[in-house]
Amino acid sequence: MMVIAENINVINKKLAAAMKERKKEPIQHLAKLCAKNQVDYLDLNIGPAKKDGPFLMEWIIKTVREVTDLPLSLDTTNIEAIKVGLEMEGEKAMINSVQATPERMEILFPLIQQYHCRFIALLLGKGGMPRDATERGSLAAEFAAAIDQAGLPHENVFFDPIVLPVAFQQDQVVATLEFMKMLSEMLPDFESTCGLSNVSNGVPEELRPLVNRTYLALLLLSGLESAIADGLDNQLIDLARGKREDIMELIKSFVEKKTDMGTLSPEQQQIAKTAAILTGQSIYSHSWLKL
Repeated sequence: MMVIAENINVINKKLAAAMKERKKEPIQHLAKLCAKNQVDYLDLNIGPAKKDGPFLMEWIIKTVREVTDLPLSLDTTNIEAIKVGLEMEGEKAMINSVQATPERMEILFPLIQQYHCRFIALLLGKGGMPRDATERGSLAAEFAAAIDQAGLPHENVFFDPIVLPVAFQQDQVVATLEFMKMLSEMLPDFESTCGLSNVSNGVPEELRPLVNRTYLALLLLSGLESAIADGLDNQLIDLARGKREDIMELIKSFVEKKTDMGTLSPEQQQIAKTAAILTGQSIYSHSWLKL
């Protein structure tokens, strides 16, 4: 599956300062590390960038291009900044993201047509967050109809159901898994992705990788085709590349209710217990591994 590295993000205070002060080194360091780990895309999240969006986008692309030729995901709500990015990168770029509202489609679809680029179709409509898998499916169908009306190729579209934190909205984490199974049946010609690390927001820091990797395995079984994820997590990337058949077999056995906890190693038990909270079979608490 495709991995879009999330690491160059303005939410990181060090990187935010580097962007503001136009310091290349912290950004180039991360870009090189992600490239070494053979991710497929670098997500450049510059935030709203209201004051200098176009200039910041131009600078950060040039900065990254000095150290890697990886394709780029343009992550900002600033339309003028996206235009600059598309002018520089053309069809190699991806737009992250287009919301499921007429206003955003009206602005961004012509740019997508002009540059023939990929984009992430975010399932966030006028009514806000979908409440369950059914609402996600309904919104995806409406979005797909608009995409067809605009004549955009399905293979360039990545539906993102919006992953929410298991620590606060466990039901939504389960709903995303349910939707992912629906999507491959409803709209098989389209691609899929998600902001994977959102699932572990609010989880104790040392346990976040375990939650991310376990949720990725569950999503892979449900048909996920790409993820916006930590490009520095080699174990997660190995899982995405199909190199951890042991974990996938364990998760498959868990989903099929064939897991005997008494036969599992301590590491396997941690994965199974984590899968239980991510599928709603156990109620989340910070101490779920001790229960």
